[in-house]
Amino acid sequence: MNGKVRELGQLMTVPEMLEALGGVSRDTFYKWRQTGKGPRCFPLPNGELRCRRADFVAWLESLYGAAA
Repeated sequence: MNGKVRELGQLMTVPEMLEALGGVSRDTFYKWRQTGKGPRCFPLPNGELRCRRADFVAWLESLYGAAA
């Protein structure tokens, strides 16, 4: 597997992020994005969002750190 394909495999879709968050609604996720509280994502040309898995994990860890 080359580096580009491996990198693509590290991108998460919104449904994958919602599943990982265990019950957060799509509406809540997009409200977090609008207020700057969500994970760092980028839009594809078709408008769908993707998030690097490493960015998603870092965002979750920042939430854990803020709660401690």
